[in-house]
Amino acid sequence: MKILVSGLVNIETTVAVRGFPIDYFPIDFNFFGINSNVSGVGYNIAKALKALGGEVNLLSFIGNDEEGERILARMKKDGIDSKNISQSLKSTPVSAVLYDAEGKRQIYCDLKDIQEQSIDIKSAENALKSCEAAVLCNIEFNRGLIKSAGNYGVLTATDVHVLSDIEDDYNRDFMENADILFLSDENLPCPAEAFIKKLHDRYNNKIIVIGMGKNGAVLLDGESGEICVIPAYKGVKPVNTVGAGDALFSAFLHYYLKIKNPREALERAVVFAGIKIGSDGASNGFSTEAEIEAVFNS
Repeated sequence: MKILVSGLVNIETTVAVRGFPIDYFPIDFNFFGINSNVSGVGYNIAKALKALGGEVNLLSFIGNDEEGERILARMKKDGIDSKNISQSLKSTPVSAVLYDAEGKRQIYCDLKDIQEQSIDIKSAENALKSCEAAVLCNIEFNRGLIKSAGNYGVLTATDVHVLSDIEDDYNRDFMENADILFLSDENLPCPAEAFIKKLHDRYNNKIIVIGMGKNGAVLLDGESGEICVIPAYKGVKPVNTVGAGDALFSAFLHYYLKIKNPREALERAVVFAGIKIGSDGASNGFSTEAEIEAVFNS
């Protein structure tokens, strides 16, 4: 299966901290507690789908700088085509993630000038024609594309991450036009089961999933109206939960396209995400399909 992924690619630095809130001290020797990787929602999803055996077309923007060259080298090593990566930014986006042993995290994201970029809609639409699905991350340059993608009969999927208002101005275009909608339970104003029903009543998405971390994920199947909770996979000790949502989203889409059963797809996706958080870094720890099936069927 071929999937178009359009979203952020950046350089991510993760820092293990003793806990939150962080007490002030001038220096801490954090041996093997600081790591740097190529990451970003678009890259994480592309790499996860690739690990599961999918064919990926990745669209994004980076800078013509050392960080940008590092990203291109990493993509080549990972077997991800860079032909649709534009080096037109003033500098490459970067992020810093502080995380503790309890799974709490605090993310600082510097997008540089990526929110000022415009995607070549005609080129992107041509790419859509050869894809079975499109992952269009909730970043500004995808706003026009998610409105037009449905015209090509392509399944569209997006993750709006943290949401507290179903009428959120920034995310409305993405929620209105996505067939598959993902988000986190962080900052929800009510229980996830109640919020997911409100979202479906408002936007009528085909599928909605809310990731709930250690509590698993809740799914609403728009066709049947069924709402179900899938418990988290706890067979691996968590190291860093950053990127867990990207992993859940990627694996769900992969399996849904393959088996067409949303509940069974989510059951496998929680295993994929549960194994992934045993590694540090949002773009590390992805399993193959064979590895997931071995765990799922054990």
